[in-house]
Amino acid sequence: MIDTHAHLNDPKLYPRIDEILSNDRLEAVFVAGYHLPSSRLAVALSQNHDKIYAIVGCHPHDADKFSKDEREYYKMVANYPKVVAIGEIGLDYYYDRSPRDTQKRVFEEQIILANKVGLPIVLHVRDAYADTLEILARNADKLTNGVLVHCYSGSKETVREFMRYDCYFALGGAITYKGAKKDDVIKAIPLDRLVVETDAPYLTPVPKRGEINEPKNIEFVIKKIADTLGVREQEVENITTTNAKRFFRL
Repeated sequence: MIDTHAHLNDPKLYPRIDEILSNDRLEAVFVAGYHLPSSRLAVALSQNHDKIYAIVGCHPHDADKFSKDEREYYKMVANYPKVVAIGEIGLDYYYDRSPRDTQKRVFEEQIILANKVGLPIVLHVRDAYADTLEILARNADKLTNGVLVHCYSGSKETVREFMRYDCYFALGGAITYKGAKKDDVIKAIPLDRLVVETDAPYLTPVPKRGEINEPKNIEFVIKKIADTLGVREQEVENITTTNAKRFFRL
């Protein structure tokens, strides 16, 4: 199994990292940064653990703190073999922890940066799909290295909008929640563009909800997708693993 998005750089998980990675079913875990300190730690973890790869970037929550030094750090480490994407970047209008104009500017700056260094981007989008798609359209010529929508929460119609840019979609624990009503979305995502994630320590899937999430729980996301599509879990595991390796160029 490959967990395409987890925060093993989070204090809830970092002290247990060796135990977490000892799970034989886990082939790789992509540790996502969300600001400069967490991105630095993601890079360090990728250098010290064979199973870990790093995603570096500034989350929309921290857009108002984004600096030239931060941008230069991401540019520098983009050359590291195990730094595989710029993320998680994007827009979050649910919490609005940074001004929206600032979120948009920093998002666009990081799209441009990713294009310059030849890395794909990993998107965080919450209650901001229209503006995200507008920014992607404006920068369509800079999206040739790949786009992955982390923790996709949009509609099946919006899947088609993102597919204009040949996007990949990551599904996580939220699809297992009662009332999530995401079966139509799961079916709308092309199988060759689907990957799985935990977003650990957040979004713990059923039946572990209420506990701290960790990468091994990716199996419950795989099960939900398999049940929805009427296929074997092993098939979903194989497909999503192949897709993750293709997207991140492993």
